[in-house]
Amino acid sequence: MKRRFATPVMLSLVLAMGLSVAGQHDEPIRIGATMSETGAYATQGIPARDGYRLCAEDVNAAGGLLGRDIEFVIHDDRSDTDTAIALYEEMLAEGLVDAVMGPYGSTLTEAVAPVTERHGMVQISPLAATSSIWEQGREYLFMVLPPAELFLAGLIDMADERGLERVAVIAEDQLFPRAAAAGAAEMAAERGMTAVFHETYPSGTEDFSELIEAMDEGEVQVLAMAASALDNFIDVTRQLKDMNVDVDMFGTSGAVAEFQETLGADAEYVYGLSAWEPGLPNPGSEEFVEAYENAYGRAPSFHAAGAYGSCQLFVEAARRAGSLDQDALREELLALEMETVFGPYAVDERGYQTANQGLFIQWQDGDKVVVWPEELATDEARFPTPPWAER
Repeated sequence: MKRRFATPVMLSLVLAMGLSVAGQHDEPIRIGATMSETGAYATQGIPARDGYRLCAEDVNAAGGLLGRDIEFVIHDDRSDTDTAIALYEEMLAEGLVDAVMGPYGSTLTEAVAPVTERHGMVQISPLAATSSIWEQGREYLFMVLPPAELFLAGLIDMADERGLERVAVIAEDQLFPRAAAAGAAEMAAERGMTAVFHETYPSGTEDFSELIEAMDEGEVQVLAMAASALDNFIDVTRQLKDMNVDVDMFGTSGAVAEFQETLGADAEYVYGLSAWEPGLPNPGSEEFVEAYENAYGRAPSFHAAGAYGSCQLFVEAARRAGSLDQDALREELLALEMETVFGPYAVDERGYQTANQGLFIQWQDGDKVVVWPEELATDEARFPTPPWAER
């Protein structure tokens, strides 16, 4: 990756924070993390890794933090909990890093949280959303995403407004998807909608024909799907087409460019949760998008923006604390209210996010269009049947 000058927004932000190039130490502040560079979560983990790196580059170009550069020490956890646990334990037990940031996703965050808690280390989690992680009395863990239980809320809300009643909810049998699906099912019930079924399936599933047959037999109008593996969304979309099963609305718990790139026209009209989109009026978002595209040759996903914004939170907390003392960082993060590239941040006494609600997109003419909530929508949702449906 080519070295860049800081973007104007990042430069002004860092200078306003009082970060100085004067008296910089020779040794950088080393921030340890793992990311899923390979394995089932690589689609999400690679852009998140790059978001961390881009933030470090911008901070350093503008003067560093506490008189020092910052350096991310990122290891590939291979989308595996045991690997992630071992890597965080090694980094902290051997004093290899000065601070840590979180990995991708709820499953890995839940796995490594006991390690960071035992070592008394603040962990800002850029991409974990399952509420139960923050209901175990942990003191040093901070949430950035909206809660998982809200990830499919936009789909249910839009379906209810259209008068649709018959809902199916399916989820990969992992921590985050189960929570997201449970939230969708509960919201549908509160709206008086009929839950045709609510099922989980094992990780690694490729054949969804039995579930799709059940949808057809149950005359499902709305399919809400939660998964951590992008391939699951692609497989279900393809199999809906192959079996010529039509639902009025199909929404997923994650919208990434690879979905449309893989499916082409078959992605049209599918909905997906996105915690962030480039066109949102967040401070510095436009400059971040341009810098990311220049550095990595593609548009950033919300995973990249989440990691970049989480890095911004760490930098601001350290500036306010005036040190890397973990208890001081914790107190600053509990009190902090801030708008990052990723969006609003505020947490309760658990470190649980209270400011970010996320948004829903729909694929239209090959592009992601924000359709929910209404105040952030860039266009109206379209409701034709999918391209493969006969009726």
